[in-house]
Amino acid sequence: ARVVPEGPSIVILKDEARRFAGQRIVAVDGNTTIAKERLVGQRVVALRSWGKHFLVELPTFSLRVHLLMFGSYRIDERRDVPPRLGLSFGRGELNLYSCSVRFIEEPLDEVYDWSADVMSDLWDAKAARRKLRAMPHVLVCDALLDQNVFAGVGNIIKNEVLFRIRLHPLSHVGALPPRKLAQLVDEARRYSFDFLAWKRTFVLRKHWLAHTKRTCPRCNVPLLKAHLGLTDRRSFWCERCQVKY
Repeated sequence: ARVVPEGPSIVILKDEARRFAGQRIVAVDGNTTIAKERLVGQRVVALRSWGKHFLVELPTFSLRVHLLMFGSYRIDERRDVPPRLGLSFGRGELNLYSCSVRFIEEPLDEVYDWSADVMSDLWDAKAARRKLRAMPHVLVCDALLDQNVFAGVGNIIKNEVLFRIRLHPLSHVGALPPRKLAQLVDEARRYSFDFLAWKRTFVLRKHWLAHTKRTCPRCNVPLLKAHLGLTDRRSFWCERCQVKY
């Protein structure tokens, strides 16, 4: 599957790979430089995700996969280029491409704050609001991409959330009224689940209102486009209906 590597896409990967849980890895291949041979014979305890990280939990260590900007995967099939890492099981195989892979030696619960993951059942909106209040000088276009606050939110979600709540990307977090700050946090999670539903049914792009669009669907005026903030990622916004605080 070709992935837009944002949190919802990683949840789909986790769900599609779920049948490998409990199975042993019988062979590995790929052009990664990590000591992939240590994976052979390991039984998969669980498949988990945190933000943009896909996690293969093993008895004494874990494999972390980050799909970066253009990563992809294939289950029970291969592309015509070598994988970064291929895992073969008694029943099936998982092949990962154009990604970063590394081992995590510590228990995953010690490494990851699950309450920061917008897709997690443990997501804590109150904690997200608290983190945002501690960064008043940050632009909202950068704050939404901060994985310590919104693990899993990527550039598409950023642009769509800001358009939905009529918030200008160059607004400063500290200038937002409390109600608008709460709306930002709530919409980041809500849109992520909309993204997940649309991605599962292959209609994600049809629902974009601002991302890569040229005209504001509310005002019927041209949208502006620029690389904004310290993250320097593409932003699409309407000067007329998105308020700058």
